Amino acid sequence: MPNENGMFLSEVTMQNLKLTKEPVARVEMLIRKPVAEVFEAFIDPEITSQFWFTKSSGRIEAGKQVTWYWEMYNISVPVSVREVEANKRILIDWGNYDSATTVEWIFTPYGRDATYVSITNSGFSGDGDKAVRDALDSTGGFTWVLAGLKAFLEHNIKLNLIADAFPKRLRDR
Repeated sequence: MPNENGMFLSEVTMQNLKLTKEPVARVEMLIRKPVAEVFEAFIDPEITSQFWFTKSSGRIEAGKQVTWYWEMYNISVPVSVREVEANKRILIDWGNYDSATTVEWIFTPYGRDATYVSITNSGFSGDGDKAVRDALDSTGGFTWVLAGLKAFLEHNIKLNLIADAFPKRLRDR
């Protein structure tokens, strides 16, 4: 049976694969804490640094520019905060100016004491291979962020997921 492009599976090869949609990273997770507490965890760098980056130049506020630092990797990323809707949504552009992407957080109350967090990263540039690779890397990274957030807020445990993702002596493998 042919696929949606009229090709049989045996005819699909690396040479004729093509993207038909922009690659997007999307991760979601239920955090068993009220929406105001979960939202604040991403706005306040004193909290965010417990599960994601190591420091920030400031709080997330609409129209503000901040820089996030991962000191263990000696890197920083400029962040332009486009929109903030308290306890509902955060929209930023981040990354180097030649390859900046957009990240959107949506916070949905779930019952009285839980929050469903959805993070979408879009706008990956480059050829199809690079865009897909970057979207997959982003999906993995934001999965670690949500897992670290869940452990920290629900159980007061710092998993060190970001720091342990690329241990120093194993980074160049």
